[in-house]
Amino acid sequence: MARAGLSPTAVVDHALDLIDAQGAGTLTLAAVAARAGVATPSLYKHVAGGLPELRRLVAVRTVDELTDHLSAAVLGHSRDGAVAALLAAYADYAVRFPRRYAALPQAPDPDPELTAAGERLVNVLFAVVRGYGLEGSEAVHAARTLRATAHGFASLTTAGAFQLAEDRNVTLERLTRVLVDGLADWPGARGA
Repeated sequence: MARAGLSPTAVVDHALDLIDAQGAGTLTLAAVAARAGVATPSLYKHVAGGLPELRRLVAVRTVDELTDHLSAAVLGHSRDGAVAALLAAYADYAVRFPRRYAALPQAPDPDPELTAAGERLVNVLFAVVRGYGLEGSEAVHAARTLRATAHGFASLTTAGAFQLAEDRNVTLERLTRVLVDGLADWPGARGA
């Protein structure tokens, strides 16, 4: 019989707590079981595929969390305001959950659930660049640029790369201005 209170969702919660505390490299079934206060074999009742399935579930949850965070941030904004909100929210998520963020999958995965989660994330980016009237291949290029900018800033921030005394929030404001100016002048962009 499964331990009361333990479920696939709770197992993923314990896995994320472990990642947040010690990093993705420490994710093992034994470590998650210890956090949950159960024997390792008990986890198979909730994560039948073992560690590979747990990693997949963690990846899906993390991508969904980031997507929800970005969606909430850009809601009600368009064009420059949406870009600024998205970049700030992306950096905020990475700073609040640096080890979880570092474990985010960055490339497509053949798993249907993870693919769907990734598509939801990318759709937020497409919604932002559509505010500039971008469609087709230009929207793809613009969404890639937006993602590269957001991920680059977030990754450098969480890696501790910004050591100079100047406020990194001012850097993010400047970066946002460069990006919104570029999107406004992007091939195929339409005015406000």
